[in-house]
Amino acid sequence: MRALWLENQQLVLREDVPMPSPPPGEALVRVLTAGICNTDVELTRGYYPYAGIPGHEFVGLVEEGPDALRGRRVVGEINAVCGHCEACTSGRPTHCENRNVLGIIGRNGTFAEYLTLPAANLHVVPDNLSTERAVFAEPLAAALEIQEQIEVRESDRVLVIGDGKLAQLVARSLALTGCRLTGTGHHREKLDLLERLGIRTMSADAVPLRSFDITVECSGASSGFALARTAVRPRGTMVMKSTYAGDLTVNASSLVVDEITLIGSRCGPFEPALQLLAEQKIDPTDLIHARYPLRDALAAFEHAQRAGVLKVLVDCSV
Repeated sequence: MRALWLENQQLVLREDVPMPSPPPGEALVRVLTAGICNTDVELTRGYYPYAGIPGHEFVGLVEEGPDALRGRRVVGEINAVCGHCEACTSGRPTHCENRNVLGIIGRNGTFAEYLTLPAANLHVVPDNLSTERAVFAEPLAAALEIQEQIEVRESDRVLVIGDGKLAQLVARSLALTGCRLTGTGHHREKLDLLERLGIRTMSADAVPLRSFDITVECSGASSGFALARTAVRPRGTMVMKSTYAGDLTVNASSLVVDEITLIGSRCGPFEPALQLLAEQKIDPTDLIHARYPLRDALAAFEHAQRAGVLKVLVDCSV
């Protein structure tokens, strides 16, 4: 099987990876399209000591599995859980103590011709939803997790920090709440994508201090965290969506003095994400900058790391 392989922070394209065989309860999925995420790039920089096939954003076709799924296009939740640990039985399965994570922890991922996932993780793609839109289901679900964790009201002043792929989806999903939303970043052409949707933007150096009820850090940079901290009002909320390869320096005393609520946020609900995409309430296709066949996946990763590039897709079926 052809697959992109990551080991010792080095990516290689292999033609000899064994075909996966689904264990009981899992499905065999032929990958149609996979998206390159910042987390995939961070893995190549040592974010987590992973070896195997990276990738966790995908649309695929079920070839083996339950009758209700066989032959259907699907997307998949990335955490494969045990179902019996304390976290699972307490309703926190994404924090399963024994989980493995598609393309990130202990499980081969999406930049391959085939993958396996528990059937319970798979969600059928609506017939009216194109594959190129459906591949955004996983990152959009992650964006929607913010609204699962906190209430966002129309009166809330909300700042989204960053103008990359995830920040774009976070801003677009938060805009649906009617909140007083502002996006900020360093790339005018990316901020213009939000402006065209009616979302107010400003440059990072123009953000007023202590003026927002909620700040959402999506930049992946320590400067983004610093801005989220200075922009939030006392007793405000900071939401962290970024993963970092390095450590952050945090003034913990200031968090205490200003009584700041700090929330980590990652995986989210797939069904609402698919619904928003199918109803075209969120259209992410303007974020697609390039598509590559799997045989050129190394070039795709190089392209994804160029300045100003948003989503790069890998077509794994060609």
